[in-house]
Amino acid sequence: MTEIHRLSARELATAIAAGEISSRAALDHYLERIERLGTPVNAVVSMDIETARARADAADAAIARGENWGPLHGVPMTVKDTFEAAGLSTVVGEPRMKDYVSTSDSVAVARLRAAGAVIFGKTNTPRLAQDVQSYNEVYGTTNNPWNDKRTSGGSSGGAAAGLASGFTPLELGSDLAGSIRTPASWCGVYGHKSSYGLIPMRGHIPGPPGTLSEPDLCVAGPLARNAGDLALALDILAGADSIDGALWHARLPAPKPTTFGDFRIGYCFDHAFCPIADGTRKRLEDTIEATRQAGAQVDKLDDLPGGFEQSYDVYDRLLNGLVGSSIPDKLYNKARRGAAFMGLIGKNEVGTLGGFTERATASHRDWARSSEARHKLRAQWHALFEKYDVVLLPGVCVPAIPHDHKGNVLSRTIDIDGTSHGYTHLFRWIAPATVAGLPATSAPVGLTDDNLPVGLQIVADYGQDLTTIAFAQHLAAATEGFRVPPEFG
Repeated sequence: MTEIHRLSARELATAIAAGEISSRAALDHYLERIERLGTPVNAVVSMDIETARARADAADAAIARGENWGPLHGVPMTVKDTFEAAGLSTVVGEPRMKDYVSTSDSVAVARLRAAGAVIFGKTNTPRLAQDVQSYNEVYGTTNNPWNDKRTSGGSSGGAAAGLASGFTPLELGSDLAGSIRTPASWCGVYGHKSSYGLIPMRGHIPGPPGTLSEPDLCVAGPLARNAGDLALALDILAGADSIDGALWHARLPAPKPTTFGDFRIGYCFDHAFCPIADGTRKRLEDTIEATRQAGAQVDKLDDLPGGFEQSYDVYDRLLNGLVGSSIPDKLYNKARRGAAFMGLIGKNEVGTLGGFTERATASHRDWARSSEARHKLRAQWHALFEKYDVVLLPGVCVPAIPHDHKGNVLSRTIDIDGTSHGYTHLFRWIAPATVAGLPATSAPVGLTDDNLPVGLQIVADYGQDLTTIAFAQHLAAATEGFRVPPEFG
């Protein structure tokens, strides 16, 4: 029989329901792999093994009685350490929270448990989920399973690395600045940024524990080794919560294309605003050729709705406005003074300290103007999707970068084929889908000559989450899809 860690979450759930594999055996299999292989990766950073084994035993007893809790009955899994899960620590890499243990579940975790999942651990993040690399003072650095000298990405870096390493069959992540899509691309797994508002974010940190409002731009979504598992998880996670649930219910439309060749595809891999590395480009172009071979309609786009550079500016203003809302009063007032000074000397460009302080301390009037610009972008994307079913973009401009913990996101740089660029270039290709609230699936499409994964970003119209996932499934059938890192077979 196929080894447990090579099964998809759906296959594992089916085997457990049929009595072919016990939930306890599956859990112990993953725990053994983490014990044996986990240290070099450092993806799973906290566990409650005793409680998880008790839940797995209860799941097996339920099957013996002819009961089934749901589509994830008895399936062991981990979740990103930004989601509260009762009985598990929720540290988010913040030293001041190192002793915090959640007493209740976030909405998303509660839904996974209600579907039968056995949640046994948490995966690493950067401090307060605010970096493209997953490292912090509490749990240390998560390494990329393809090359431990490189980052797994962030902020769902532990989630993606744990999946690629075979430590869990399914993960729950969150995405504000590519935090699902970037680590999925760099670790070679699947990740889905859901349509904005589809999955409740209550119980996600940050904001602080007890926050009830939904954060702007940020969404929850699943990561997996198998594209079909994204749809399985989405069906469990989607839908209104609390007061909203009295009014609306989620019903995601089925994909209109039924075969790979039925898809109408637009793609953009070339733009001066954010060049991509040659190694990444080659794999993306191979993907376009695969879609042509399948008979799909494929058109190259010269630019993105609203203009790539202009839409990024809107995203940057909204993103930094959100970040600014959580800055302590003393630091906020200092930032306001700094923004005024930097503005006087013309240093408030995008991606600079002056630009950040200006946008993080902007007035509500300024935010409202940016929000209106966001809705105009949404309308332009909606019009484009009258012509195309999906738009294909790079997941990120470069393969996984070497670890670099010096400075901060505004002072670091990245290398793109020998040319230095600002670190925030890593946010640029993910911004269009985020600012417009669109679903975007990251799918692995091969390796560079340096044996590093490349991810494709599949974007569709609002609410067409199942269309992006279906495209990823067709693509996996036409290409190799997920590949196991050499040391983690």
